[in-house]
Amino acid sequence: MAGPPVVIWEHEVERLLHYRELVPRLEAALGKFSRRDSAEVIQPVRSTVPLQKHNGFMGLMPTYMENDGVLCTKFVCFYSRQEGSTLPGTQATVVLLDPEYGNVKAVMNGDVITGMRTAAVSAISAKLLMRPEAEVLAILGTGHQALSHYKVFTEMFPFKEVRVWSQSKQRAEKFCQSVGGPVKICLSAEEAVRGADAIVTVTKYTEPVLFGRWVKPGAHVAAVGACRPNWRELDDVLMKGAVVYVDSREGAMAEAGDVILSGAEVFAELGDVINGTKPAHRDKTTVFKSLGMGVEDAVSAQLVFDQWTANASKL
Repeated sequence: MAGPPVVIWEHEVERLLHYRELVPRLEAALGKFSRRDSAEVIQPVRSTVPLQKHNGFMGLMPTYMENDGVLCTKFVCFYSRQEGSTLPGTQATVVLLDPEYGNVKAVMNGDVITGMRTAAVSAISAKLLMRPEAEVLAILGTGHQALSHYKVFTEMFPFKEVRVWSQSKQRAEKFCQSVGGPVKICLSAEEAVRGADAIVTVTKYTEPVLFGRWVKPGAHVAAVGACRPNWRELDDVLMKGAVVYVDSREGAMAEAGDVILSGAEVFAELGDVINGTKPAHRDKTTVFKSLGMGVEDAVSAQLVFDQWTANASKL
């Protein structure tokens, strides 16, 4: 008979999950997803339940990886908060199950997993699509996702300058104190992105905050916010003038307002580039529209569980 599930709290997930192990596993998972082999990955498009009273949604993100023996789902609530709200913008829980018996093996904090796997996939997009001589990184936004993106981008790439912009100077200053590295605070989004080689948008905006006329030719943009079909961060000029990559075509056409509202064509999934079935257009302006996928949570949760199990066996 199966025992009770393991509960892995936020501080334990932070201790067990590291980009050096996570990034290669996510890269392999993206490739598996894009092969559309049901023995590799079964992952429906995220289903959502509106939380109208609280101006939010609850998303359910199940995934089954038959060959790897991984069955997982994430529950995530995300909200459009008022400026200055002290309530969290997202809250997530990840559940790992035994695919043969159906019992829950582990319940773990999903916020750290969401932040790290999202940033890691953005970094994979930059690894594939950003020009290798890139020197300047611009981050629009100063929340948890901005912090995780700063950490993995500066860990993986030798940027000479990092710029950040927020509507709130106080939040921008707090961000700079948190990262422990050199960051230039910019007074406007335009100032931050002008001349940048890589741009990350991790905002709560529902209307465009990044405009194509500001973006230099050949830059790479990782657009992470705006995860609803009527929300967007990028304008039509940028979306239609760039080569657009996504994590999931089905997800982008169902949820990505940047894609849906601009009418931009999706060129490829990141997994297509990883698998060698579509090229990486490093010589052109590229946009990676990130929505996040259940398979990313699944491999991250399995990695956390494996690390936890290995540590527990030593006790």
